[in-house]
Amino acid sequence: MKNIKHHIYKSVSVSLLAAATLVAPGCKKEFLNVPQQAQTPVAQFWRTADDATKAVNAAYANLRSWNNIAFAPIAVESLGSDDSEKGSSTNDATYLNFYDQFTVTSTEGQLLSFWEGEYQTINFANQVLDNVPGITMDDALKSRYLAEAKFIRAYAYFRLVRAFGDVPLRLNVPADPSVYNLPRSPKATVWAAIEKDLTDASAVLPQSYPTADVGRITKGAALALLAKVSMYQQKWSNVLNYTNQVMALGYSLLPNYEKVFRLENENSSESIFEIQCALIPGNAAASNSQYSQVQGVRGVAGGGWGFHVPTQDLANAYEAGDPRRSGTIIFRGTTTFEGDAIPAQGDNPMYNYKSYVPFSLWVSGFNEGAQQNVRVIRYSDVLLMNAEAANEQGNTAQALASLEMVRARARQGNANILPRVTTTDKTALRDAIWKERRVELAMEYDRYFDVIRQGRGAQVFGPKGWKANKNEVWPIPQNEIDLSGGVLTQNPGY
Repeated sequence: MKNIKHHIYKSVSVSLLAAATLVAPGCKKEFLNVPQQAQTPVAQFWRTADDATKAVNAAYANLRSWNNIAFAPIAVESLGSDDSEKGSSTNDATYLNFYDQFTVTSTEGQLLSFWEGEYQTINFANQVLDNVPGITMDDALKSRYLAEAKFIRAYAYFRLVRAFGDVPLRLNVPADPSVYNLPRSPKATVWAAIEKDLTDASAVLPQSYPTADVGRITKGAALALLAKVSMYQQKWSNVLNYTNQVMALGYSLLPNYEKVFRLENENSSESIFEIQCALIPGNAAASNSQYSQVQGVRGVAGGGWGFHVPTQDLANAYEAGDPRRSGTIIFRGTTTFEGDAIPAQGDNPMYNYKSYVPFSLWVSGFNEGAQQNVRVIRYSDVLLMNAEAANEQGNTAQALASLEMVRARARQGNANILPRVTTTDKTALRDAIWKERRVELAMEYDRYFDVIRQGRGAQVFGPKGWKANKNEVWPIPQNEIDLSGGVLTQNPGY
């Protein structure tokens, strides 16, 4: 059989990597713009510490690309849940409804976009891991760069294995065209590779950075993602171990839930990992994040597109008086905490508050809210993972204590709401923790996969069309199967 290349595996050329708009994730944030005419020839790259820096920064920059934070992840990672729906106008991007209704087929484009986005991220990371070891440079910085790349690769594989199950496991840039075409590896093998990358990374990465490097991946991020990876495999002792370690690193919850997601609190004490975005005056190409633009309030002059909106089911899920409801959902006809009047008429009754950027901070000629970082892992997530693991391990006291930390912050000093959970019944406490995960992490791309890992897909999503033994995963993109000459196989039921 002839060597058929998966287009997702085509190695991104080193000259393209060096010429890309590169981000050095910093406090307010330093960018490295390499103009197209100054791109480095392949033969001259991978020689210096500066080359290593550019390569690692390119991997970070790719995390905020369209396929990584816009329509594809909205479709694959959120719309199947009961928390969100397509939004926007009825006739705009109707294909997104296929994910909400579980009628998607293997030829739908967002599947391919998601697949491509994650494998491009893996490719950037693999280039670093293959080439940086041979560069003569400071050993400590080299080790840190390799650890950052391992985290980035692990994060991409985590997203892939949640979405598709068995996937091709590519741990090097292929030097031989005959090895472009890989079959799917069992998900257990992929999980093991993710765990190894994160274990390696957590042993090297620092707990924090100087101001110029704030936003780069930390030890806490690696341990927190390790905990989540373990949670998906029900390795509860590991979840408890890793979350206990994170809880000893000095993270803390901000007092006001809504403010967690505002620009002034990017990379805060609650932030464990967030994708760095920025608006660079005079450089719209570098300010390329569309995370907020896609989800922004529709119907406002110069405003967002109005996709990925909360459901009424989510709005109804909050306990009476829970401030997180108004910190998660922007209701039509209200005024935001930041003073923006939301039109009373429009296509959608609700919008996602967590992606919102105040209208006064929009800049003409740039994507609306291009400066909004994407929160990926927050400390409250770690506390709730800790609570769930402690409960599963029979440590009720610790489970209740970690759960209470999250609810206490949500109360914001109001003793009349969100009463302390006191049940010691394991099943009842598990249900309380699961409910808390829903309202605390709503619209943050966890709910859909949480319900599936909990074994409740048919119960919760069945009314939307979810079917057991099929919808635990999405279909493998047909284009990839075709390019592989049949080496890739399809998930059952598709």
